[in-house]
Amino acid sequence: MTSRLYVDDPGAVLWYDLDDPSDDELRELASRFDLHPLAVEDALQEHERPKLDRYENHLFLNVYAVAFDDEPRKTEISAFITPQVLITVHRAPFDMQPVLDRWADGERPPGGVDFLVYALLDLVVDTQYRIAQRIDEAMDSVEDRMLGDGPAPRDVRRRGFTLRRHLAALRRAVAPMTEVTHSFAGSFARDDHLAPYYRDVEDHARHALDLIEHSRIRITELLDDDLAEQSNELNVVTRKLAAWAAIIAIPTALTGYFGQNLPYPGFEKWWGFVLSTVLIVFSATGLYLYLKRRGWL
Repeated sequence: MTSRLYVDDPGAVLWYDLDDPSDDELRELASRFDLHPLAVEDALQEHERPKLDRYENHLFLNVYAVAFDDEPRKTEISAFITPQVLITVHRAPFDMQPVLDRWADGERPPGGVDFLVYALLDLVVDTQYRIAQRIDEAMDSVEDRMLGDGPAPRDVRRRGFTLRRHLAALRRAVAPMTEVTHSFAGSFARDDHLAPYYRDVEDHARHALDLIEHSRIRITELLDDDLAEQSNELNVVTRKLAAWAAIIAIPTALTGYFGQNLPYPGFEKWWGFVLSTVLIVFSATGLYLYLKRRGWL
């Protein structure tokens, strides 16, 4: 537990940034600053929905910052917000330095804790928007290969399904942010000078959500188009096989009807049996290899 910021004057602002605190550490702060037990319980639990709750003497904020390695990685951040104290809690390491850098910027608008909350929300929304952009850009290569001739290769389809799963996970963190930022901009910001800043964060949150929705529609349509292409290809293959089956069926039916069991080379000879067996094996193997190369088997 560390105190990141403290100014010893009547307008003091105190910020506690807790990196994976114990239950006792958090409950000690809760007792000191009279935090509501339900808010403390939410901060101790993981995988809470992004939200903003208002209690008698403080606000409780829960959001998710996002990073991207092989897949989106979310860092849950909870915050207790009072007029002079900000307490942030996160279970995984998260760099708060950009928030401090904004605080140290001499051109920042007036505002204590409200400005820190704005900087935190702006940082979180920026991470979400950047990851949404990266997934959308990764979709370009998938789209290029899916729009080629014929059905897409299996690895490309799997990549498309993976991207759609990533978007669904990201959407769960981003979708509530428009409501959260709107609540701050419209109701909870105590400094009128900060209202435009909160509205700017709200606008960025909407852009991130719009990009995610656009990407989800895009990848879904690509997968649907590829499925339709596979269906068309299957129809073509089925039509060809049916045509060859019809051609072969005519001599088979006629010779069967007239009982044309004619002598063949090697008839009633031992080497005739060997010859027919070899022809059957080689013909069946050749047909199998041809169909396998075409992807029909």
